Amino acid sequence: MNVEHPMEIKDNTFSRQFETTVNEGLITVEYSFQEKKIFLTKINVPEGFENEEVISDFLKNIMEIATERKLKVVPILPKIVVFFKKNPIYKELLPPGIRL
Repeated sequence: MNVEHPMEIKDNTFSRQFETTVNEGLITVEYSFQEKKIFLTKINVPEGFENEEVISDFLKNIMEIATERKLKVVPILPKIVVFFKKNPIYKELLPPGIRL
């Protein structure tokens, strides 16, 4: 049974990370800003957490936030580059000149 739960995401500006809570604990995506770009620099998950679908949903939610704020997204992590390749609809969020 796979029930879609709307994901609650907190933008912790003090720690410069997006946060969401799962049963196993806290998942965070660290970021930094430069001009109108957000650099996604690190994904932290609870030890032993391997649910890629949850991580993907979390990243999709972050892309929506970036869209709302009119930010370009710069994927620093290979895992986030893979996310963009699997979800080409978000490629418009990439800054000009970034090739995946």
